[in-house]
Amino acid sequence: MSTTPEAPDRQSTNEPRARAGRLAGGIRRAAVDTRPLAVPAYRRVLVGQGASLVGTMVTEATVPVQIYQMSHSSLYVGLAGLAGFVPILVFGLYGGAIADRVDRRRLCLWSSLGTWVVTIALLAQTLLNVRSEVLLLVLVAVQAAGFATASSARGAIIPRIVPSELVPAANTLSFTVGNIGQILGPLVAGVLLTLPHGFGYAYAADAVLFTLSLYSTFRLPAIEPTGAAIGSGIRAVVEGLRFIGGSPVLLMSFAVDIAAMVLAMPNALFPEAAATRFHGGIGVLYSAVAIGSLAAGLCSGWIARIRRQGVALTVAVVGWATAITLAGLTHTLWLAVLFLVLAGAADLVSAVYRQTILQTWAPDEMRGRMQGVFTVVVTGGPRLGDLRAGAMAASTTLVIAWSGSALVCILLVVVGALAVRPFWRYDAARR
Repeated sequence: MSTTPEAPDRQSTNEPRARAGRLAGGIRRAAVDTRPLAVPAYRRVLVGQGASLVGTMVTEATVPVQIYQMSHSSLYVGLAGLAGFVPILVFGLYGGAIADRVDRRRLCLWSSLGTWVVTIALLAQTLLNVRSEVLLLVLVAVQAAGFATASSARGAIIPRIVPSELVPAANTLSFTVGNIGQILGPLVAGVLLTLPHGFGYAYAADAVLFTLSLYSTFRLPAIEPTGAAIGSGIRAVVEGLRFIGGSPVLLMSFAVDIAAMVLAMPNALFPEAAATRFHGGIGVLYSAVAIGSLAAGLCSGWIARIRRQGVALTVAVVGWATAITLAGLTHTLWLAVLFLVLAGAADLVSAVYRQTILQTWAPDEMRGRMQGVFTVVVTGGPRLGDLRAGAMAASTTLVIAWSGSALVCILLVVVGALAVRPFWRYDAARR
């Protein structure tokens, strides 16, 4: 008697396909959201930002090494942070006020041109073998002024050129491209600085890359202010600060970032650590945080779905400071780099939430000033951190300056976030 084969179980046949579909869907949800790239103006912003950041990071890794080579002191490296902070404070706030009253594209273009001229001056002082720490500090200060003004304008442009629902995705892409620049820049600097006349090659590379950034900014459309800005000059700056002071959510988002950058930023300690503890590795130390941020950015699709952004920002900052603490305790280069990579991943998450809270909370007529404050905090904070770290390393030890201060950061951030209830309870979906 013949037998008929049993029909395969349809459920068991479809189950592998279902699992594969769920896996593919999970990967798509986790992957970086690229929808803002469909906007031509945003693509130009991204290209210009990426090119300028590679060059900027080449210079930011080169200047401390050149200063340390001349002075053999981490304190002088820290003073470079102070030299950059004061112009960032002044021109970040005032540039943000200007960005609320003029064409933001034009402001970004002219301030970027000033930064490019300073890069040429850095190249010239190297080729002429001036060997003056004071001249380097002055050039760092002038460059910081142009950078702060351009950043205030550029950050206020993004909410105008992409739909509001794509602002978190646009910020994530911007930070991800920025992190690529922060990886490539120090690595390129690390290679160039091993060559004869390496400082000259490094500054020349920055000048070439910044030229591409200027062209990308030139191609942007005019972006005139849409609302009636309140006041002018100092009055406009005061109005912006008053707006932040009246919002516990914005105020605390800035406060946790200041704590993270000032108390747990070890960049000024890298030259000393590379020279005395690890006996090399300056390029990878400067790149490690950006490597972690890039990795986090490539699987950042989940970030926009988090509603409790105050809690998420707090957790990310605590994660950053914890990883920095561990990096400062190890005497093994690869382990320090691993912890710095983890710190970078946490930093990407915190940066996206800080920027998104700022851009979605403030009206357009205030965005330039809000971005100016953001620029002061994000770029000025690390420079104060450089001064703090350099001074602590000169007066105490490398471990205390690196890890001890980061532990203080963790304590302050947790206590502060829990104390400010509107920030801790902030729900982006109910804004």
